[in-house]
Amino acid sequence: MRCQTHGMAVRESHIDRIRDGLFDVLVVGGGINGAVASAALAGRGASVALVERGDFGGFTSQESSNLVWGGFKYLERYELLLVWKLCRSRNRLMKAYPDNIKEISFLASLDATSPYAPWFSALGAVGYWGIGQFGTRHPRLLSTEKIKAEEPAIDTATIRGGIEYRDAYLIDNDARFVFSFVRSAIEAGASAANYVELISATREGNRWRAQLRDADTGEEFSTSAKVIVNAAGPFVDGLNTQWGTHTDHRIVYSKGIHLVVPRLTTHDHQRVLAFFDDTQRLFYVIPMGRRSVIGTTDTRVDEPFSQVTDDDRTFLLEQINHRLDLATPLTTADIIAERCGVRPLVVNSNGGDQRDVDWTSLSRKHAIELDKKDRVVTIFGGKLTDCLNVGEEVAEAVQSLGVPLEKDLHNWYGEPATATRDEFYRQAKLMKLDALRTKSDTEPLTDRLWRRYGRRAFTMLEAIRDDPRMSEDIMDSADYLRVELHLAATTEMITKLEDFMRRRSKIEQVVRDEDIRASSGLHEVAQILFGADAEHRLAEYLDAR
Repeated sequence: MRCQTHGMAVRESHIDRIRDGLFDVLVVGGGINGAVASAALAGRGASVALVERGDFGGFTSQESSNLVWGGFKYLERYELLLVWKLCRSRNRLMKAYPDNIKEISFLASLDATSPYAPWFSALGAVGYWGIGQFGTRHPRLLSTEKIKAEEPAIDTATIRGGIEYRDAYLIDNDARFVFSFVRSAIEAGASAANYVELISATREGNRWRAQLRDADTGEEFSTSAKVIVNAAGPFVDGLNTQWGTHTDHRIVYSKGIHLVVPRLTTHDHQRVLAFFDDTQRLFYVIPMGRRSVIGTTDTRVDEPFSQVTDDDRTFLLEQINHRLDLATPLTTADIIAERCGVRPLVVNSNGGDQRDVDWTSLSRKHAIELDKKDRVVTIFGGKLTDCLNVGEEVAEAVQSLGVPLEKDLHNWYGEPATATRDEFYRQAKLMKLDALRTKSDTEPLTDRLWRRYGRRAFTMLEAIRDDPRMSEDIMDSADYLRVELHLAATTEMITKLEDFMRRRSKIEQVVRDEDIRASSGLHEVAQILFGADAEHRLAEYLDAR
C-alpha cells in the first residue's frame, strides 16, 4: 500500500495519453458539469479527454451548500417543471448514492416579517412533497412550542410557527463528489488531467485541434477531438467568444458565501435550519459534522472571481445572532473557514448589458446548446443536484453530432452493489475495524471508509492488517487516517497540497488555519503525497495561505 513514488505519476500518465491523442470528445472544464459529462460519455463508449486548468472541482463546484435539493424556493415563481426535474434528480441521486447522499430535515422558522404565514408555507411544503413524487418523508406544520422543543438553539421570541420538509445533503464535501465522476470517467477509459490549460482550439477539417499547457511544468502540447464540450462553468462565454461560437444563452453571476463556525445546534441528529433574513431571502444553518455552515448570501457581481468581504461577514453574523438563542453571540473570531463562489446563472443572449438582467429572479436551471456546424456543445448554468440530467443531455447532444454511443446502462454513476458493500462490512467486522477508533463524536470507521472509497476500501483493510499504524489519525483533529493518505497519493491525482486539504478532503473547512499549520502530521501528509517533492509542495501551500 505504501507508495514508492508520489501520485503525480498518475497524472503524468494521463497527460501522455492526451498528448497528440485522437479523441471523440474533448471536455474543457473539470467542475461538476465537465466531470459528469465525461463520465456519461466514457460510460457509453466514447473516447474522452477531460482537461481542467486548475484542480477538479476547484472553482464554483467547491463552494456549494453541499445540499441536494429540489428547489423549494422556486415554487414561489411557479417554476413547477424545474422543481419536478430537480426533485427527480435528487431522488435518483439518493437511490444511487445511499451512503453519500442522505435525506435531511429542513426546519424553517417563520416570524412576523416572513413573507409567508406558516399555514401557507405548509401547503407549499405538501405541494413540494407531491412534486417530488413523495421521495422523502412527509412535511409537518410546527407550532412555536414544537420548534423550541425540537431545536432549543432557535430564539422563538418572535416566531409564529414554522414547517419541516425534507431534502438531501452530501455527507462529505462537494468537490470530492465531483472527483467521483472524474474517477468514474477514468475507470470507463477516459483520459483526464488537472492543471492543464486550454490555450487555443481551432477547427481543422472535421476535427478540433487543441493547444494545451501543463500549468505545473509549463510544457505545451496538442490533442484533437471530433467534438468539444464547453463545461467551463462561469467561463463558458469567454471560451465561446474565443472560438467564434455564437449561442442563444449567456451567463451572469451571483456571489454566495458561507461561514463555517463551531456547531450551533443542540440536538445530535443532523438538521438544516432555515430562516428569512432581513431582506426576506432564505439563508440556512447547515450541519457539517462537528461544524455548522451559515449561508448563503446572494450578491450581484460582474465577474467570476469573488471573495468574502467584511460586509458579508457582518451581515451573516448579524442575521444568525438575531435568530438563535446563543449563550454568546457569534463574532468573526468564531469563523473557522469561509466559502465564497459565484453561481453561473443562465439568461438569454439578447445583446443587452448584464446589468439589465433581473438576476434576483433567476433560478439554477441549466441549458445545453449545440453548434452543429463546428460541433461544440456548451453547458450553461446548472447545479450539483441536476448533474445526472446534465450528463445524459450532453451525451445525447454529442451523439446527435455524429459520435456513436452505446446504450446508456446507467453504470457511469452510483455506488457499488449492495453485495459488495455487505462483503466489505463483513470483512471490517471480522478485523474489528471500528474498535480501532478511540475518538468520541465521530462516525464508525467502517461507514466512513466505505462511503469515501467504495471498492477501493478493501485495499485499505488489507493495508491496516499488514501495518496497524495505517489506522492512525495523521493530523490530530483532521480525522484522516494514514492509510487514506497513501491511497490518495496513488489514485487521486493530487498535484498540489491544497488539492488534498481542500477538495479530496474537507480538512481546510473544519480545522482552523493555525491548527493546520501547527499540526505535527502536516509534514508527513506532504511526504506521503509528494515524496521527494514534499518540501517544495508544502512550502508552496503554506505561502499561499
